[in-house]
Amino acid sequence: VSRSICDISIYHSENMVNVLKKGTLKNYSTTEKYLKEYLEKELRTSDMYLKNLSYTFIVGFEKFLRRKKDKNGILQLTNNGTMKHLERFKKLLNLAVKLEWMEKNPFRDYKMKFKTFDRAFLNRLELIRLEETILTKPHLERTRDMFLFACYTGLSYVDVKQLSDNHLVKGIDGRDWIHCTREKSQTPMKIPLLYKAKEILDKYNRLDTTSEFLLPICSNQKTNKYLKNIAIACDIHKNLSFHVARHTFATTVTLSNGVPLETVSKLLGHSKLSTTQIYARVVERKIGDDMEMLQQKLG
Repeated sequence: VSRSICDISIYHSENMVNVLKKGTLKNYSTTEKYLKEYLEKELRTSDMYLKNLSYTFIVGFEKFLRRKKDKNGILQLTNNGTMKHLERFKKLLNLAVKLEWMEKNPFRDYKMKFKTFDRAFLNRLELIRLEETILTKPHLERTRDMFLFACYTGLSYVDVKQLSDNHLVKGIDGRDWIHCTREKSQTPMKIPLLYKAKEILDKYNRLDTTSEFLLPICSNQKTNKYLKNIAIACDIHKNLSFHVARHTFATTVTLSNGVPLETVSKLLGHSKLSTTQIYARVVERKIGDDMEMLQQKLG
C-alpha cells in the first residue's frame, strides 16, 4: 500500500502525543499546515504519495515558505524559521523511512542553512549595575532577583519556576547543590549553589507557605515585560529576556572566570558539548587576559 504525506502526519501525531512536549507538537502541526498549503496552492493537490517526493519538492517547499506573507504583506518567516519547518519535515520523512513507507529520504542531498546569531548576555559591569541599582517597585525587585538567580545557576525560566525543596541537596563537598532534571531535554543537572544564588533563596524562603515552589516568579510574559523596565532603570542597553540570564551564567559568570567548557556544559544540562559552544562565547576581556598570559610566557 502506498503511503502519503497525510498518512505520516497522522501517524506522527497519534504516536508522539505522549512523547513530545506540547509546544513541540504544536510546532509540528504548524509545519503540517504549511505543507498542506503548499500542496494545495502550488501543486494543486490535497496530498502526495511519499514515493513521489523528490529533492525538487523540498526546494519548492522552501521557496514557498520564504515567500509566505501575513495579511499585512510582511514576510512571515525568517531564514531560521524556514529551516525549522524543513527540519521537522525531514524528521517526518525519516520516520517514514524507518517504517519502510518509503525507500530513501529526499532530504539526503539537501543542506540546511541556519544563520548563527550572537546571543545577548550581560558583561561583568552590567551584572554589577543590575545587582546594585535600587528598584523601588516590589514586582521589579522580585523579577530582578529571579533573573539574578538564573544568572548564578544557569537555570531556564521553567526550571526556576519549578524549583522545590526536593531539588536542594547536600553535595559530596558538604555544600548546598541543586539536583534537578532539565524540563526541556530531561537531562539531569547538578549545580553547586553559589553564594549569591543562596542569598536569593534565603531572601524568599517560605514567602508563600501555600506553594511547594521556592521562588515567587510570575508568568514568562510578565517577567520579560518587567525585564524591559528593569533594563531601562539599570541603564542596560540590551534586549533583556529571561534567557539572557542563562547566557550570562555561561559566559560572564563561568567561562570568563576560567571554568572549563566541559564543566559549563554539565552545569547547563547539555547533552552535547557543541551546544555549549553555541551558547557560550569567551568575552573580549577573557581573550585579552589569555593573550596577556601568553605574552608573559613568550617573554
